Amino acid sequence: MTDLLSERCGDLLTGSYDCPDRIVLNAYYSMGHAPGGFRVWWRRWHADGDERLDNAHLMRLAGRFARRLRASAQAHGIPVIDCKAGERKHQIAEEYLAKHAEVRVGVFLILVNRSPALVWKVDRSAKGVIHHLEKSRQFVNHYSFHILDPTWGHVTIKISGHPPFGAQVMLNGHEYVAAAARDAGIGYAKEGNCFTRVSDPERLAQIADTLSQPGTIGRLSQVIDRWIYSACLCYGLSSDEQQQSAFRYDYSIYQVEYSRNLVFASGARMDRLFSTMVDRTRSRLDIPTVRTLFGSKGRPHRPGNDLSPRQAVVIEKPRWNLTIFKIHFGHLTLKAYTKGERVLRFEAIAHHAKQLGCGRRLDKFPQITARLTGMVDRFTSMLDCVELGYLPDGILDQLPAPSTLGATRTGGLDMNRPRIRAALAATLALAVAPAGFTVAEFTTKVREMTGQTPEQYSVRQGAYDLRKLRGKQLVIKPGRTRRYHVPELAARTITALLTLRDKVIAPLIAGIRTPRRGAPPKHWTTIDHDYETLRRDMKTLLTDLGITTRATAASTTNCRSCLATL
Repeated sequence: MTDLLSERCGDLLTGSYDCPDRIVLNAYYSMGHAPGGFRVWWRRWHADGDERLDNAHLMRLAGRFARRLRASAQAHGIPVIDCKAGERKHQIAEEYLAKHAEVRVGVFLILVNRSPALVWKVDRSAKGVIHHLEKSRQFVNHYSFHILDPTWGHVTIKISGHPPFGAQVMLNGHEYVAAAARDAGIGYAKEGNCFTRVSDPERLAQIADTLSQPGTIGRLSQVIDRWIYSACLCYGLSSDEQQQSAFRYDYSIYQVEYSRNLVFASGARMDRLFSTMVDRTRSRLDIPTVRTLFGSKGRPHRPGNDLSPRQAVVIEKPRWNLTIFKIHFGHLTLKAYTKGERVLRFEAIAHHAKQLGCGRRLDKFPQITARLTGMVDRFTSMLDCVELGYLPDGILDQLPAPSTLGATRTGGLDMNRPRIRAALAATLALAVAPAGFTVAEFTTKVREMTGQTPEQYSVRQGAYDLRKLRGKQLVIKPGRTRRYHVPELAARTITALLTLRDKVIAPLIAGIRTPRRGAPPKHWTTIDHDYETLRRDMKTLLTDLGITTRATAASTTNCRSCLATL
């Protein structure tokens, strides 16, 4: 790990690991998505003829799939549950697993629900000649096979009963790591999809790193092939029919979650660190809401009992408070939250792998995880930069001065102008963007934060402000790209500049000009005490320097040496 936050917290950690979490793949028969390919596949299956290719036979295939499935499930004692809209199918399966500890390897539950899927319609002429195959999306029954795999743990395959039998496969990388840790004799305590305590953190991190390597392509392909043909597709096409029609699935990546998990020695110190981070960065990154799920206990100062080398503990319900900190960028999400007793987790989520821009085929999985790793690195580093500001020597004198960008002379930055402060605040809010930001995105963010209309703040003005920021090296535009990035040192500088003006200078001047009246507040935070101490000391200092408020100056106009006024 190379992020700044992990380096700063290194002395507080007992271990850390990176691991892909939820992995969702699409399984599809490529020929079945084009009219010509679908017809070729049908002819292979029916002795090079398509006389039986009509709407009635296609509907009968879906009915045959349902009848075979329910009969087989009844014969093998596998529950089949028809789910209603809005029910969380995966949660139903997890509760079933918790109640039935005797579940063995194989299919242990089948859930049925209605979802959109590809359905073919055949249009024949009066003479029975096919002249049109229409592809449509309709709500049809989908069957979710919940499978217990010896290597990947809980695997879900959701398949449509209508040809070409499109499917979706859901796995979790933590389940794979847990199985590998048991085989390696590593003890752990696991809460949901997170390891909260580990007997050998370094070995667990090494196992988790294998999921980001090219060998994972073969592992994913093997586990899907192991179950999708023999346990799922067999109800629509028998093994002989699959071989006769040459039906083989291709796989593509649809969604991936990637997490960085920092295991702290003290849960109480982790809680304080994360709470401080959320308080400082929430407004600076323009995050409107932070969600907290309250547990039943506060986190302890000391870790729990040590784990034996081969002990594995799984906790089903959280006992500690869970604070969730989310930022969305289209189909990408960055998230930070506490997990379990002593784990601080940072996640990068690709809700649609297409937005990563590196391809979606299964063989692109290492590139996808590399992109997500970079997103987590930048997210955690920028959180550290936005939390802790830094003012270089002479920066306050350098900002108002003009600068040169290439051969063009650009204006300086006057922190007393609201437009410049809004531009800096918008830049800081976009600093964690995974792929940087464009002029249009920057302009939109300024309008959101200031409430201005497009007429009051145009894209042209946004581009001009970005040129000023580039002149001061507060943003960069690598190569010939149109996207802007905020360097780490620049993020710290912008944080310090905005905090100094809005949280130090402005409150102190307001407190000195307006004397405190009434009873003091009942509850004082540490920052409240700091402000009050500074207000009193600054009032004495300004008086010694000959600076006072306007009201006081008005009463001393007859003095021989008039005081300067604020």
